[in-house]
Amino acid sequence: MNFHTERMNSMSDTTWSLRAMFPTDEDWYAELDTCTALCEELAARRGHLADCAASLLKTAEQYMALQRKLDALSVFSFSHLDTDMSDAKAGEMNGMLRNTATAISEKLSFLAPELMQYSLSTFGEYCEEIPALKLYRQYAQDFFAQKEHIFDPATEGLLIRLNDLGSVYKKAFENLVVNDIVFPTVTAPDGTAITANEANYRTALENPDQEFRKTFYDALLGTYRQHVHTLACLYEGSVKSDVYLARSRSFANARSMSLFENHIPEEVYDNLLRTVRENLTPLHEYVAFRKERLGLSKLYFSDLFVPIVSSSTRHYRYEEAQELVLKATAVLGEDYTALVQKAFDERWIDVYPGENKNTGAYSTGAYGYNPYILTNFTGTLDDVFTLAHELGHAMHTWFTNHTQPFVYSGYSLFCAEVASTVNEQLLSHYLLTHSTSREEKMILLDKQLDDLRGTLFRQVMFADFEWQTHRLCEAGEPLTPQKLCAIHRELNEIYYGPELTVTDALSCEWARVPHFYRAYYVYQYATGISAACAIAGRILSEGAPAVEDYKRFLRSGSSVHPISALQYAGADMSSPAPVRAAIEHFSRTLSDLKKLTETDNLHDTTK
Repeated sequence: MNFHTERMNSMSDTTWSLRAMFPTDEDWYAELDTCTALCEELAARRGHLADCAASLLKTAEQYMALQRKLDALSVFSFSHLDTDMSDAKAGEMNGMLRNTATAISEKLSFLAPELMQYSLSTFGEYCEEIPALKLYRQYAQDFFAQKEHIFDPATEGLLIRLNDLGSVYKKAFENLVVNDIVFPTVTAPDGTAITANEANYRTALENPDQEFRKTFYDALLGTYRQHVHTLACLYEGSVKSDVYLARSRSFANARSMSLFENHIPEEVYDNLLRTVRENLTPLHEYVAFRKERLGLSKLYFSDLFVPIVSSSTRHYRYEEAQELVLKATAVLGEDYTALVQKAFDERWIDVYPGENKNTGAYSTGAYGYNPYILTNFTGTLDDVFTLAHELGHAMHTWFTNHTQPFVYSGYSLFCAEVASTVNEQLLSHYLLTHSTSREEKMILLDKQLDDLRGTLFRQVMFADFEWQTHRLCEAGEPLTPQKLCAIHRELNEIYYGPELTVTDALSCEWARVPHFYRAYYVYQYATGISAACAIAGRILSEGAPAVEDYKRFLRSGSSVHPISALQYAGADMSSPAPVRAAIEHFSRTLSDLKKLTETDNLHDTTK
């Protein structure tokens, strides 16, 4: 099926309704002007932000109103651009938003230093005078905890500019990959031409022909390799930006700063890497089993995605995917599934691939508006799980936004991948429970193993790479293409074990990972799936009480810190136990799959 044509033929219900936020471009520009005016009002009150309780309340209300408007402007402009990254008008709006936001941040850089002259005890006294200030109690506690990392207005302005400069590396990476790099065309086994790009990545690597899979992967990674010096320079710039900003703010290192912002103890990161590194045997056994099952003399990275059951190439219509997600999440209650249906009916989702549309999938949202989801649905089983995943994000956003005031409506990145992965776990359980054949069970068990491999083991490997590269930079060593490729090669050899043949193409894979431009983000996929396995297990075994605990987590936003929020739902991420349990779940799933395949004739996918 041509999904670009499908997109064009279904504009009424499979593209998102961003215009519900800003009906015209003029409305968007008017709101941008309002933000500038609000900024001027706040700036005019410099020196009197909190000289009495009434002044502090006014400051808080003005600041939150400004941030709320900026968030909405940002969601619209970035999402609008992502549907067509060649759209000059959308690019101009995006650039204006970035520039205006930076200018506002610079102009208001005096806010934190001025407010930091006060204390938490003074805030408490103000709360007694004006009880409305009690709304900001948790916010104030977190604010004053940053005292040693906040400086004078001039320094704050400089650091804001440094942070904005750092974001350019990610934008340059995206423009290079989406707009400038020309990916080659390769020939599929049926004789058709296919572009070896990110949009076709998963479909191509699920093809039963090993030679084609390797050809596609080598062509894709070979294209990145042709630009490896530029990509290494961009990544080094991004890492240096992380490092310099952390040092400027008096943090020990970039990781310390990133985890501090999310209230995560650094031991959580160390426990994750150590626990996974110490328990790689199940992953090594999985790689060996896959090699044997596929009948391959050599197993390449491009062989890790192809289903091990030959008939698992079924494609799903989008309507089928919708129905499966609704049935799988029914265990969470009618209120939850009603919201999922609302997402389908009210066009929260931009579904199909499009020319110059951003690749991948994500969910976003602004307070006071519906969440939005971008996918590139091509009909694979993986796409069905992606839909469930992104709807989990959207539901998390909706529950938080409709429970918490704006000040606590955001949630930590550490929690961000939990709701999405709970949905995936529930979908996997539903499909396994309702499977009608041994073959179906094998397909789903293989899918479950692939998800755990990709979300737990692979993301920890990426987190390991990120930790190593940042430490090298912090030690003053350059991040050359050769060094980056050597680190990535060694990590693949360690994590996947001796049965995986590591190629030069795989060594260069770091160059295609966009999340590396968001420092210390990827580890949260691994903690997220570990927490999600624990939470989904509780929901399926305990029912209503566990569901209510889970919804308490969904509603909590940033009103509590992420470790405590997850404890509401029964996942204690201050301990390595959930990570070990997730690895044990992987091992049990592998054992179940092996039992189902014991009497099955091996099929050859090398042709």
